[in-house]
This record gives sequence, structure tokens and C-alpha cells, in this order.
Amino acid sequence: MFELPLRKELFWDIDVNHLDAGKNKRLIIDRVLSIGNLSELKIIIQYYGKETIISEIKQIGYLDPKTLEFVVSYFGIGKEELKCYIKKLSARQYWN
Repeated sequence: MFELPLRKELFWDIDVNHLDAGKNKRLIIDRVLSIGNLSELKIIIQYYGKETIISEIKQIGYLDPKTLEFVVSYFGIGKEELKCYIKKLSARQYWN
């Protein structure tokens, strides 16, 4: 059973009864950052801690531009530390 008090709508494509806050933390963090609200952000920060969230953010494969700018600003992460940003740069270099 899912332990965190987050809106089920964030996980519209997943059976939340099989969602595990420990095993699926990257997915949970990604969804809250991308389509969650400030209250849900506070919940995951309290639950996981900033260090864990930053570590997981760095491994997320895609963040929309608005979310990318938010996490860089809010968590003080350099864009070059983000997997999604590095992939984007690599793709641009490949096609140029």
C-alpha cells in the first residue's frame, strides 16, 4: 500500500496499491516535481530529505523545461549535473 499522502491523480497510469515509496522513489519524486503542488513537494522533502531528492533528480531521464529550471533554482543543482540536461546537449551535438 502506498504510504505517502499524495494525490492519486499523480499516478494516473499506475496501480497505486503496488507503488512502494522506497522502491519507486525516483518515479514519485519525478511526478511530484513535474505535476505536483507545493504541499506535495513539502511532503516528499520531509519524507525523503533533500539529499535523496537531489540524488534522484540527477538521474531522471527527462524533465520539461519549466521543471528543469525550477529544480536548478530551488535545489541549487547545476544543469550539467542532470542526466536529462546532458542527454539534451548530447542530442544537439549529434544533430549539428
